[in-house]
Amino acid sequence: MKRIIWLGQAGLVFETQFSTVMVDPYLSDSVKEIEPQNYRRIPVDESFFDIKPDILVFTHNPLDHYDPETAKRFLTADSVITVLSPRSVWERVRSFGGNNNYVCFNRHTSWTEKGITFTAVKAEHSDPYAIGVLLDDGSKKYYVTGDTLYNSSIFNSLPKDIYAVFLPINGVGNNMNMTDAARFVEKINPKYAVPIHIGMFDSISPNDFVCDKKVIPEIYKEIEL
Repeated sequence: MKRIIWLGQAGLVFETQFSTVMVDPYLSDSVKEIEPQNYRRIPVDESFFDIKPDILVFTHNPLDHYDPETAKRFLTADSVITVLSPRSVWERVRSFGGNNNYVCFNRHTSWTEKGITFTAVKAEHSDPYAIGVLLDDGSKKYYVTGDTLYNSSIFNSLPKDIYAVFLPINGVGNNMNMTDAARFVEKINPKYAVPIHIGMFDSISPNDFVCDKKVIPEIYKEIEL
């Protein structure tokens, strides 16, 4: 990867020499309309809408992962984007139509494009179709867990040489808490662990995450791995 940027909450941008991938971008305040206590603490950086992603990945259905208000800013009449999403999202997102390629990206499915192989893996969450995603750029493997609890059956689908994992540590909404997230990291043994899904709706500090592999991200900034 040439560059990885944290968009806040669970959103990530992966840039290679040949492509730009967005995972779970949440660049609105949609959640507030349904859950007023979960208002956006960090303003949207509108400059990210200037990005033209080649591939969009949505891991599951709740608004802070698949947000139609954000999606419609990228999926336009003129866009040509590959959209990878499990069935729960796929049934909704393909209504945007256009020239985009909507791929039903369920668990155990792989898709290769622009030098990256994407593989959907299990996530243990309230959305039964929820996935994590592995990104293999031919040099390193990156693992975005999506929203998940610690579940031993997840590990069967994972490679042994994960370079970096991006995982929730907030402990609510059927996500791992910091203790279980640290156990998860120990189990999969990546080189780096990046705690996410914090700071948007809460005041949780990643400094409290006890993990010797952690790299603390800064919103809208490149993650230094």
